[in-house]
Amino acid sequence: MLQRQAVVATAESCTGGAIAEAITAVPGSSQWFECGYVTYANSAKQRLLGVTTEVLDRYGAVSEQVVQQMALGAQKAAAADYAVAVSGIAGPDGGTKDKPVGTLWFCWAGKSTLYTERFQLDGERLSVREQAVKICLKQLLQQL
Repeated sequence: MLQRQAVVATAESCTGGAIAEAITAVPGSSQWFECGYVTYANSAKQRLLGVTTEVLDRYGAVSEQVVQQMALGAQKAAAADYAVAVSGIAGPDGGTKDKPVGTLWFCWAGKSTLYTERFQLDGERLSVREQAVKICLKQLLQQL
């Protein structure tokens, strides 16, 4: 990131800041990591990242549309070149037939790109969150 002179921001729900923590564990990350938004509640997604009520009501917090708005909102609010967003159901409860526990949506926003992907992860809550961090960072590196 530093070599590209790029700035990154995160927008997290189910990971609760774990992606930002993993990024800031890297020495020198302060030169390219701007900030992280932990928007666990829908009201925080709306207030801090500009996620619309209409999208939340129509698709739910765990959706492609919401993570897109989260990533773009973080990118704009932080004036970042890149932003990553995740929203999902880490468990052990909260799942539904359509969105079972382990359902996560990710979005990676770049300077002129927007990439989203849905994952269905297995495991306990901690394992789902750890997998989410790895997925997020791996794809961020690929985007670069």
